[in-house]
Amino acid sequence: MKTKEQEFLSRIEQHKGILYKVSKMYMDNRDDQEDLFQEIICQLWKANDSFKGASQFSTWMYRVAINTAIVFLKKEKRKVDKYEIASENVKEEEDDSHIKESQLDHFYRAVQKLDKIDKAIIFYQLEGFSHREIGENLGISEGNARVKLNRAKEKVKEIIKNQGYGF
Repeated sequence: MKTKEQEFLSRIEQHKGILYKVSKMYMDNRDDQEDLFQEIICQLWKANDSFKGASQFSTWMYRVAINTAIVFLKKEKRKVDKYEIASENVKEEEDDSHIKESQLDHFYRAVQKLDKIDKAIIFYQLEGFSHREIGENLGISEGNARVKLNRAKEKVKEIIKNQGYGF
């Protein structure tokens, strides 16, 4: 039989992608991302006894991770650096993976400029949550989640366009 610690570590390992995504969405550089990642794991461990199995572990983990990221930002009074991104000349010989990586980089930089609620909404949407689930996780109505998601998407598009990355 697994001990409490082994079970916790197994679940973290199974869902660690969630933690990486939250860290990357809320922090702009690798060191801060790693600090946030570790803080989320600490908070998950502290709150582990409060997980009663009423929802999936990953759903509970999302909530703890996003709440931790928001508190982490406030506590540390960190501001996302303003990026000046010049238009990049994409060489014809670049492979698709490099282009996709560049697109993801622009996307994450745009998301980092959103407020904390919009970041959470975008994150939940990327993870395949329904409008109802997004609303439940953030304590807002399904309709409000739908409206906020559409507005957040428009903000991301505008930020990316302003960064010089065309559609």
